Amino acid sequence: MDRLESMSVIVAVAETGSLSAASRKLGRPIPTVSRKLSELEARLNAQLFHRSSRQMTLTDAGRSYIEACKRIIDQVDDAEREVSGEYVAPKGDLTVTAPWGFGHMHLLPVACEFLVAYPKIALRLVLSDRVLNPLEQKIDVAIRIGNLPDSSMIANRIGSIRIVACASPTYLAAHGRPEEPCDLCNHDCITIDDFATPRVWKFAKGKGEIAAPIRSRLTVNTSEAAVEAAVAGAGIARVMSYKMEAARRAGALVIMLEDFEQEPLPVHIVYPERKPTPLKLRAFLNWVTPRFKARLTDRVD
Repeated sequence: MDRLESMSVIVAVAETGSLSAASRKLGRPIPTVSRKLSELEARLNAQLFHRSSRQMTLTDAGRSYIEACKRIIDQVDDAEREVSGEYVAPKGDLTVTAPWGFGHMHLLPVACEFLVAYPKIALRLVLSDRVLNPLEQKIDVAIRIGNLPDSSMIANRIGSIRIVACASPTYLAAHGRPEEPCDLCNHDCITIDDFATPRVWKFAKGKGEIAAPIRSRLTVNTSEAAVEAAVAGAGIARVMSYKMEAARRAGALVIMLEDFEQEPLPVHIVYPERKPTPLKLRAFLNWVTPRFKARLTDRVD
């Protein structure tokens, strides 16, 4: 078991790039992580990492060894799951990640229903706008919005989401309704950015793209804040449609410039390939897929 523990340590160091980061990930003191690594290198009589003051990178020997370690750890994990019954009945722990807003609006209610239907499965929901790596972060399922990079992950498309311009009826009554993107330069726009205020919003025109200059009078760092500001009459916001859907249904926001919207963003359920597929994962995918498709179809997104 000590050897397997040492393998877990070297995998953590390789994935995080430093002893301190691996220490935080494993919940172990840095001296313990360093000692385990040194003991392993001594036993193998090989240097596994190039060390610098900022980062640790794998040597050729370390790169070869780390791949073998990952395979062994995965095989042990699969064996434990099989013994515990994960391949016999839907049960066990399942970690799912999704963007914060999408998770609150769509994933959370579906997940709560799922827990009632499958009482032997425990869910851990990680709602974050950061793109987390399922393999590195031990995540079973990820909900992704936008085009996906090439990877070995399995991806099932469940719908799409529009990027919409919206404002409150009160604002439009006072300032008029823009009919074309070029009209936005005469309106108060609410922009979303952490550092610099964008000066243009991009729209579609025919098969091409147009960049419409805007006048930003309020900049916030979350789309939820932009929606709230638009409801309060501060101007025109441009957000993913699901984030303003509740306000639209309540009559607090109105969508405009629909003829100039860019292609909707695809939404996928993404998960690492595992053979055989644990029944808890299969049960979750079979449960959420039709419900997500119905939710994304029924709404404006």
